[in-house]
Amino acid sequence: LWLTSYPSPHFPVAVLQNGVKMTNDPPKGLRANLLGSYMSDPVNDPNFFDSCARAAFKKLCYGLCFFHAFVQERLKFGPLGWNVPYQFSAPDFIISVRQLHMLLSECAPDVLP
Repeated sequence: LWLTSYPSPHFPVAVLQNGVKMTNDPPKGLRANLLGSYMSDPVNDPNFFDSCARAAFKKLCYGLCFFHAFVQERLKFGPLGWNVPYQFSAPDFIISVRQLHMLLSECAPDVLP
């Protein structure tokens, strides 16, 4: 049985306490986080990465990868310097890259998004 849950008054705490816990922590360091962003799906797929005809896609994709890596690295400092804590997690990064790809692919070539 694979179970993922936050503590809830409707869920027995004993099940969470007696279960095996697993975590998926981001790698340490900005460079490792940046490489992790580039090695994640869909960016690591050559068909996806090269399918956008716009030259700006690769530069904007790098910007998203860097932002994701920076936020992941910044999380270890806790609330220092952040007004509202927000974790730009892997699903957020994936949907951002896909939205960027879709925006640039569907936009007319002579229009700047």
